[in-house]
Amino acid sequence: MKKVSIIGSGIAGLACALRFSLKGYDVNVFESNNFAGGKMSEIHSNGFRFDTGPSLLTMPHLIDELISLCGKKPNDYFRYKKLSENCRYFYDDGVVIRGFSNPDKFVSEAKKKTGTDGYIIKKYLRTIKFMYLSTYFIFLEKSLHKISTYLSFRTFISILKIPFLNLFTTMNSFNQSRLKNKKLVQLFNRFATYNGSNPYKAPGILNVISYLEFNQGAFFPEKGMFSIVQLLYDLCNENNVKFHFNSPVNKIEVENKKVVGVFSNGHFYDSDIVVSNIDVFYVYKKLLNIKNLPVNYLKQERSTSALIFYWGISKKTQSLSLHNIIFSSDYEKEFKQLTEECKIPDDPTIYINITSKIKADDSPENCENLFVMVNAPYDNSHNWNDVITKTKKIIIKKINDTLNLDLESLIVFEEILDPVKIEKKTGSYLGSLYGSSSNNMTSAFFRHPNFSNDIKDLYFCGGSVHPGGGIPLALNSAKIIDSLI
Repeated sequence: MKKVSIIGSGIAGLACALRFSLKGYDVNVFESNNFAGGKMSEIHSNGFRFDTGPSLLTMPHLIDELISLCGKKPNDYFRYKKLSENCRYFYDDGVVIRGFSNPDKFVSEAKKKTGTDGYIIKKYLRTIKFMYLSTYFIFLEKSLHKISTYLSFRTFISILKIPFLNLFTTMNSFNQSRLKNKKLVQLFNRFATYNGSNPYKAPGILNVISYLEFNQGAFFPEKGMFSIVQLLYDLCNENNVKFHFNSPVNKIEVENKKVVGVFSNGHFYDSDIVVSNIDVFYVYKKLLNIKNLPVNYLKQERSTSALIFYWGISKKTQSLSLHNIIFSSDYEKEFKQLTEECKIPDDPTIYINITSKIKADDSPENCENLFVMVNAPYDNSHNWNDVITKTKKIIIKKINDTLNLDLESLIVFEEILDPVKIEKKTGSYLGSLYGSSSNNMTSAFFRHPNFSNDIKDLYFCGGSVHPGGGIPLALNSAKIIDSLI
């Protein structure tokens, strides 16, 4: 029986472990924390529950697929509901746009709130649908680093469409030329942050990210986001995957350019295959003793990080939904400060997630659990205590002004996550959430491959490699490795 060692138990690592175990492999998962999930974790305190990491679910069929592979009925193990409203958008002039998942309802809402001709919005949604359907097969489901990917007829058709896919313009330029309304441009520019990028630099084709919400829809698991981790962990255990917690891997052993095992807690585990589900930068710098490092990948610009406040408040808000965005007044300035000046902007866009809006037991009665996040630069020797103090005041004032609240007096529980803690807990280099950014063509479409070109049987999954960060892409990275094996 072949032995597989998986480093890290993020959602991609769990999916890999499950897929390998179903093939009959002997699978060991090594996790430095005392729990599975990586960035997907949860907080329980004072009657409040918070999902600490990814808060948005799209493409739930990828999870259903894993359940089906185990010979089980997905609906018996994982239930979720489609949201009628994906996100609520608040602007500095008091306008609120509800991001309905139904395209026709969204067009009507956007037309009413911005005065934009409905035909323009419908045409935009059709365009991003065309871009997504033309590219998802090659960019999301296949390795871009295998010749075989480019030899299929389906790939050939996708390549013929390249002139219409806006590869050589920025997301912002694409959106401005088609939507022409500042509020709508800002709304769709926001999707660059889904992989830690800058819409004023990232290629226009990344606008396909918004297709998932505005055409397929967003979803919420009945038991919360962390239930995805619990589900995959349970399925892995049922299929004889062995987990080693509090067990960081210290070295990947290589002989004759082939992996032979890993060292963890002073023990050697021989392995026919090694899969890394941690930041690829950390693997090359800490776990591999090789001279020829993939410099082009390691020098790529890091993605943004996040500063997150988990606030339990003693009141139910009336104007907020499950997902909410309070926009900055100058989006271009915000990204310049974030990515060029490497600082949290003076007027940051604020994301607020409140799972107790749907899952009532996530907070005590007449209370709510606020996951409040602003984009932050990766750690660059900041004094985070000072940054946190300053940013907290800015966030509270902005929320109070927008929602007519006295937020500070309502906070009865608080926990904070900053880039330094993100790096310590998850191994994400400098706290960047998505590895490299997608601020140019090379980094957007030629992220580190899911396999090593130099070391046989060494594979990579998760947000720092192809196809990128977020739950669907992480699950697809596991699926790509499965197809390569």
